[in-house]
Amino acid sequence: MTAMAHEPLTHSDVVLEGFLALDTPEGFRAELIEGEIVVTPPPDGDHEKYINLLAKQVYRMSETDMDFSGNKGLKLARGGACPKNHVVPDGTFAPSSLDLFGGAEPWMPCDGVAMVVEVTSSRATTDREAKRRCYARGGVPLYLLVDRELSSLTLFGEPEGDDYLRAVKGPFGKPVALPEPFGFELDTSEFL
Repeated sequence: MTAMAHEPLTHSDVVLEGFLALDTPEGFRAELIEGEIVVTPPPDGDHEKYINLLAKQVYRMSETDMDFSGNKGLKLARGGACPKNHVVPDGTFAPSSLDLFGGAEPWMPCDGVAMVVEVTSSRATTDREAKRRCYARGGVPLYLLVDRELSSLTLFGEPEGDDYLRAVKGPFGKPVALPEPFGFELDTSEFL
């Protein structure tokens, strides 16, 4: 009998295995972003206020009936330099007709996701840069960044490779047009 040859584990395999075995304290969340394990404390009330304001408008105004999940783990594994990213957006929207969240595993593929939302907190640079690249690599069509430090929103669209080809930035108070499947202008006046 011949022993079966096993491929040696790579550093990224070991990091992924360790990440998936983490037991984080209640309220904290762990993510694997570009090869780094990032643990984030529970969000503050203002952070949640922005998420709530966005979700309410999408439910009321969107052309397509949308489902929303806060803190749903996404596997962003479509190749690129970091194919094993496991990211937890502050908010994930998907057309209700797809029923993506019902019965989903803790870490689900991002296929069918229409938009992810991040509201900056203690790691604003991660939201602005590393997570943006992860979402683009995963093919997430729209990434909405609510930047509390800069009092602005940026909508990234048209993912290609490691980034988005289009970015529209505006200050809080100025409407931001959300394209199909949303098809409405997001009112940011309540963010002031």
